[in-house]
Amino acid sequence: MVDRSDISGPWQAYRPGDVVIALGLLTRLPLPASAFASLSGRAPARAAWAYPLVGLVIGGAGVAAAALATGVGLAPGVSAIFGLGVMVLLTGAMHEDGLADCADGFWGGWTRERRLEIMKDSQIGTYGVIALTLGLLLRWQLIATLIGAGTLAAGLIPAAMVSRGCMVWIMYRLPHARSGGLSRQTGTPPRLAMVGALILGAVAALFTGAWVCVIGASLAVTLASGALAQAKIGGQTGDVLGATQQVVEITVLTAITAATLS
Repeated sequence: MVDRSDISGPWQAYRPGDVVIALGLLTRLPLPASAFASLSGRAPARAAWAYPLVGLVIGGAGVAAAALATGVGLAPGVSAIFGLGVMVLLTGAMHEDGLADCADGFWGGWTRERRLEIMKDSQIGTYGVIALTLGLLLRWQLIATLIGAGTLAAGLIPAAMVSRGCMVWIMYRLPHARSGGLSRQTGTPPRLAMVGALILGAVAALFTGAWVCVIGASLAVTLASGALAQAKIGGQTGDVLGATQQVVEITVLTAITAATLS
């Protein structure tokens, strides 16, 4: 059963300040301490509905960086590196780290306890290196293809938004797999926060040329990620959320790229 004790109390309406909380959780932007002064006491999980808006910021920054590189005459492949690099810097590579940790833990351990222990280890193993390398290469190639087709904004921004909306579903649906960690500290989002995140992600998908494929594929991958995490470690952690974001983003970019080239 999902633990929601850390966010008990009546639901409060969506607040603009939640965007600040979400940015503070999911990015490394140097937000001033004063920005959080009036938000103290508000459970971080209540801000989960705004995660897709953080995706809008991150994806938009990636598009801007790639567009600037393209504007000075760089090839699509090189421009894609700049766009991808900016997004990784903005997030502090936390989602990439989650992907690597999950790959190491899920396939490097034989028991739930050992998998969680491996995921907590700061060292990266063979499975993690492979997952991280393949993930970055896939994103780089897909972004480069979208740049060449002139449709980067219509692909990268929705991918960043949809993938972060799917993170919230995992947060809501799966129990915490360990007693500590960032995910446990953040808490479990209320139902309305989860619904709000999914709606924002769905709206972003509607702006693509393949919204049916995007929504369907994202749903399938998110369900599969949740089922895998439940089977391997009995719930979710911050690493699971990060890994989900990565695989869903890659899935959305693939769907949009396929639709663009067809």
